[in-house]
Amino acid sequence: MFYAISLIILGALAAYPVVVRKQPAAQQILDRIVPFQGVIGVIFGIWGVWGIIQALLNMGLLTSFPIWWITWMAVSVITAILGFLLGFGLINKYVTGSNPELQSKANVLRDKLVGHQINLGFAAIALGIWGFVASTFFL
Repeated sequence: MFYAISLIILGALAAYPVVVRKQPAAQQILDRIVPFQGVIGVIFGIWGVWGIIQALLNMGLLTSFPIWWITWMAVSVITAILGFLLGFGLINKYVTGSNPELQSKANVLRDKLVGHQINLGFAAIALGIWGFVASTFFL
């Protein structure tokens, strides 16, 4: 359930402009979280990569619980992508350092993904709601 709630928050951060426009009451909550967006992004990015690794290591669940495994993999992939998108500033600062070639490659990758950030944010919110409902009613 914690994973579902945190995924909803991550999705709201990713889709911040649209969420605030549609739900003005959410702006106060999100404005408190936005200063920590980079750190939150890096943590979620690592958490998403770890989830992908764990899902791949437990691929046997795909035969007995296919919906859960597919949900697990989808949540992990979206978490990793959004985490690294939101934490890009910190990652770029500390990982690429003063290497201009590495920075340009990182910026090209970010530019490809940033166009999908809002859609990925809404997908994260939807998967978070699905995870919350599923863990509440089906477990």
